[in-house]
Amino acid sequence: MGKKIRSEKRSVITQKNNTPPQNPSSLKEKLLSNRPLQLVLLLTIAALFLRLYQLGFNSLWLDEASTLGFARHSLGEIWGFTASGEFNPPLFYWMEHMMLIFGESEFVLRLLPAIFGALTIPLFYLVGRELIDEQTGIIAAALLVVSPFHIFYSQDARAYVPMLFFFALACWFYLLARRRGLIVDWVLFGIAGSLAVWTHFYAIVPVGVLVLFEAVTRGREYLAKERPLIPTAAGIAVLAITMLPLLIVGIGLFISRTGTGAVFGTSGLPLILSTIESLSGFSTPIAILFIILFITGLIGLFMNRREETLLLILLFITPLIISLLLAGSMPMVPRYLIAMILPFFIGIAAVFRLIPDGLRSPHVLAVAVLVLCLIQVPFLAGYYTTYSKNDWRGFSGALSEVTEPGDVIVLVPGYMRQPLDYYYSNATDGTLQFGATTADNLESLRFSHPEDRIFFIMTGDIFAADPSGGAYTWLEQNTGYAGSLTGIHLFVLSE
Repeated sequence: MGKKIRSEKRSVITQKNNTPPQNPSSLKEKLLSNRPLQLVLLLTIAALFLRLYQLGFNSLWLDEASTLGFARHSLGEIWGFTASGEFNPPLFYWMEHMMLIFGESEFVLRLLPAIFGALTIPLFYLVGRELIDEQTGIIAAALLVVSPFHIFYSQDARAYVPMLFFFALACWFYLLARRRGLIVDWVLFGIAGSLAVWTHFYAIVPVGVLVLFEAVTRGREYLAKERPLIPTAAGIAVLAITMLPLLIVGIGLFISRTGTGAVFGTSGLPLILSTIESLSGFSTPIAILFIILFITGLIGLFMNRREETLLLILLFITPLIISLLLAGSMPMVPRYLIAMILPFFIGIAAVFRLIPDGLRSPHVLAVAVLVLCLIQVPFLAGYYTTYSKNDWRGFSGALSEVTEPGDVIVLVPGYMRQPLDYYYSNATDGTLQFGATTADNLESLRFSHPEDRIFFIMTGDIFAADPSGGAYTWLEQNTGYAGSLTGIHLFVLSE
C-alpha cells in the first residue's frame, strides 16, 4: 500500500515537473480569465489602501516608541536585549532597524506592519481555499480586509501583524504538505513557522497546534509506514532547529515573566469576551453575530469535513485555554492572540457552504462579501479621523506652552519618557526631566527641588508600574489637576 501511494505521488510530481514554464503573456491571460484571482487581487489592493491611509495620523504610543528605541541599536545589540530580558523576539526589531535608513517618522515605522497586513489577505484566501474551498477563502480574505482589529495593528509599529502573516504562511504550507506530502512543503512550513515564533513568542502556540494535529490525525499512518515519515520529519526538524536558539532564551524569559505575576491585562471570562470582541472589530453586537456565524459554520462543516473542523476548533480554542492558564501569572491581552483571527474568519466564511448549491452563484458571493464589508463601515468612518492612541504629539505641543525654563517635568511611570521624548525636547524648552514610579520617588523629587515648579505627567500605566497604588495616591494628595489629552494627564505640584 505504501509503495503504491509513493508511486502515485511520484507520478504527480513528474507531471508537474514536466509542465513547461509559463511565460508572462500566459500569466497575464490567466489573470484576466481567473475571476477569483482578480477578486483576491482587488481585495489586496483595497487592504493596502486601508492600511496605508492616514498611517502617520496617530502619534507613536509607548510600545511603538519602545520599538524605535530597540531598532536604533545594532543587530547584535538587539539580540542581546532579548537574551538579557526583553520579552519580545528580535526579528521584528531587526526588520525595523533596516527600515530606519528611510527615516524615523511614524509612517516609516508603521510601513512594514501595513505591508505585511495587506499581504496577509491572499494568504487567508489560500488557507481557506486549501482547507475548505475557494468561496470560503474569498470570504475569509474579505473579512480581513475590513477587520478593524487587523487594520489597527497593521498601523501599529509592533510585531503582531507580521507574526500573523508568517503564521498564515506556515498554515498554508502545512496544508499543502498535508495534501501533497512533498518535502519542500514541509521544509517551507518549518521555516515559516519558525519565522512566526522569531517575530512573536506567542506564535509557538498555533504553530504547535499544527504539529500536534498532524501527530494526532496521522500518527498511526506514520507508524504503520503507510505514509512516508521523512518529509514530515524534515519539516519539523527545520522548525525545531531554527527555533532552538530562541527557545533556549525564551524559556528563561518565560520563567522570569511568570514569576512576577500579571501587572496588566485581563483574565478569566473577561479575557475571552474581550478577545472575541476585539477580533470582531471592537463591537459587542458584531461579536455576537460573528460567534453565531462561526459556530454555525463549524456545525455545517462538521457534517462532511470533520478533520478540517477539528483543526479550526483547535486553532481557535487552544490559544484561549493557554491564555486563561497563563493570565494569572503574566500579562495577557487580545493582541497576543491575533493568530486566532485566521480560524475565526474561516469558520465564519464556512457558513456560505450551507447555502444550497443552486444559489451559491458568484453574484450571491459578491453580495455576501459586500454585506460583511458594510458591517464595519461605522467603525472605519471614525477610525481615520479620531485618535485611537495617546496623542503625545499634541500633548507635547501643549506642554511646551505651559512650561517655562527651569521647570521640572516628572513622568509617572518613568518609561513614558520614550513616547514623550519623540516629540518633546526638554533641552530646547530649558526644562529638567525625571522619571518616577513609587510614592518615595515622587517625595524625593519634591524634596530635591523645593523652589521649582514641578509638573507631573501620568498615564494609566502607573498601575502596571506600581500596583500598590502608592504613586497615584501621592499625586492625589500633593498635586493639582492641570488637564489631560487622550489618556495623558498633567498635574502640577500644589503650593
